[in-house]
Amino acid sequence: MAPLVVTTLSACSTITTQQYDAIAEVFYFWQVEYALDPEQRRVRYEKFSATSLVNQNGDRPDGAVTGPDDQGLWWPALPPRPTVDQMEERQEERREKIGTPQLIKRVDYEITFEDNGQMKTLPTSYAVYRQAVKARRDGIPLELTIGGNDRFVSKVEPLGASDF
Repeated sequence: MAPLVVTTLSACSTITTQQYDAIAEVFYFWQVEYALDPEQRRVRYEKFSATSLVNQNGDRPDGAVTGPDDQGLWWPALPPRPTVDQMEERQEERREKIGTPQLIKRVDYEITFEDNGQMKTLPTSYAVYRQAVKARRDGIPLELTIGGNDRFVSKVEPLGASDF
């Protein structure tokens, strides 16, 4: 008997809008590795203090300390580095080895847009975010391609005045 193969296609839809915002939320946080046996990869991670900042349409946000960086993003102040006392408090076993604190940077990209009179926000990629930032600065409407069963913006296409 031949195996049954099931293929699922994700439908994409398009939305044309003049009302949109390109959002990049940037995060700094300290992370420490705790290892019982690093050779066997028996490790866990603890997250310590964090800071975040919302970039909207590429403009400098209040609270920005550095930037724009090579991706046009503004960043907040660094969170305080964890102290040895704080790191020891998180040890689950005395023989657990505490690693060196690592500063982690993360960025979440989103597009907020109007769809049938309602505002929606969906995640997107850096490339889509940048295209939306540039179009917004020029006051150009966008055609958004929504993928993954309406779960993310996979593409944006700037439209000319005659397209809208």
